[in-house]
Parts: sequence; C-alpha cells; structure tokens
Amino acid sequence: MKTIQPRKQHKMLYQAPLHIRYKHFSMPLSPSLKAEHGVNSIPVRTGDTVRIMRGDRKGMEGKVTRVDRQKYRIHVEGVTREKVDGSTTLIPIHPSKAMITSLNLDDKWRRESLKMPEAVKEEEKPTEKPEEKPTEEEKTTEAPKKVKKKRKPRKTTARKAKAKAKVKVGESDIG
Repeated sequence: MKTIQPRKQHKMLYQAPLHIRYKHFSMPLSPSLKAEHGVNSIPVRTGDTVRIMRGDRKGMEGKVTRVDRQKYRIHVEGVTREKVDGSTTLIPIHPSKAMITSLNLDDKWRRESLKMPEAVKEEEKPTEKPEEKPTEEEKTTEAPKKVKKKRKPRKTTARKAKAKAKVKVGESDIG
C-alpha cells in the first residue's frame, strides 16, 4: 500500500518487518563495481567495505562491522569517537550516506544474485550502425493514415431493456 502522507510514511518505515528493512539498507555501488556487476545498488552486509560520502567523516573508508536494522544504521571500522571517559565508540551512519567500494562475496546466494545475465552483457556492447536517411522519394510519399475501427454497439442487458420499455410506455400514456 502506497501513501504520500509523511506521518504514515514515517510510521511504515519504523514499523517495517525485518525482510523489508533489509531492502532499505540498499547502498549505491562504486562506479567500478557497477560496471563489473551491472547493478546500481545492493543491500549492505557485514564485511563490505564502504566509503562515507556525507557528513564530518566524508571520505573515510572501512569495513562494515555491524548492521543495526532496528535503528537503520551501520557501523564502520575506524569511524569512532572518543568519549569523555577516554574510551572510543563506533559512530552510527545511515546507509544512504555511504557507498560500497568492495563487496563481501562469501555468501553463494549473494554471488548468484550479482551474476549478470548474458542478454544484459550483450546489450551493453555498443553497435555502430550508420543511420539511414530517407530518400527524397520516400519523403514525398506520405505514410497511410491509420483507420479507426468502428466499435460495435453495446449489448443491452435484459434489465436495461425493460427500463427503456417502461420509459417509452410512460411517455405515450401522458400524451
């Protein structure tokens, strides 16, 4: 079900089940990975290497150590903050603010989902065809106009036929 009301969108986002939340973690792939796999984005997983594209930590790169589906955040190795007591803690990052630079392909299902079909690979190869320009004779002869087919009249149902008959009978009684 689609809705355009922001309060309902927000509610649907934060009440979404985990199998739908997984799809919300889709992140864009780096240009080299896009060319290699033929996919623009894929859900992030632990073990992927990402580059942060927005915020104070822009440009930092590291492995994803944790994916928090409850809070819609990922934790990247090396992206930390020092707390007042001296300890360090990982900074949570929203998946839309990062880009995947290398994939963790340990999972055979993920490898299979990234395989490009042969038809797609063939379509990407540019084929050089010279454009055929129409000759002057072809320009002068016009294409035949499309003829619209006449629609058959609708069949009236028995109920509609009775209603029409009553109207006709009623009119003749008056006059």
